[in-house]
Amino acid sequence: MSRIDALHRSLAPSSWVKRFASKILLTGSVLDVACGAGRHTRLFLEQGHSVTAVDRDLSALADIRNERLTRIESDLETEPSWPLFGERFSGVIVTNYLHRPRLKDLVENVESSGYLIYETFAQGNQRFGKPTNPKYLLRSGELLELVRGALTVVSYEDIVVTKPKPAKIQRICALRERI
Repeated sequence: MSRIDALHRSLAPSSWVKRFASKILLTGSVLDVACGAGRHTRLFLEQGHSVTAVDRDLSALADIRNERLTRIESDLETEPSWPLFGERFSGVIVTNYLHRPRLKDLVENVESSGYLIYETFAQGNQRFGKPTNPKYLLRSGELLELVRGALTVVSYEDIVVTKPKPAKIQRICALRERI
């Protein structure tokens, strides 16, 4: 295992995701987008959810033996179509990942009474380190615009955090109201 892999495996779940995880019905399924080492996949499996984990490399999940886990190996940035088109989840979780062409797809994946929990880097992060490319940094209010008219904002922040390392981030928890 590389040093970077070891670091990712040691990361605890995001405090933002943990804060809102209990809102997702225990009988509901969760989509963990760009799951990386699986810190949120593991969190939701431990809570009893069925989880669909998506990433271009799922090798970090090789140790998970759980019938409630569905693995989808896909490079979300090069696939011509969204591999989960038409699927609905009680929770859609995204952290430290941004690929704008897929943002609306993620909102569409949230079922009635389900939640989008999203947290990633925002403009202004350049002063703290990587990422610095605007392609990977949310514009001011971008997550609010994403959910406008589709989901109800439960909580939103556009802040500087100091842990696990200083960063400028934007994060949202939004609910698709029961139809």
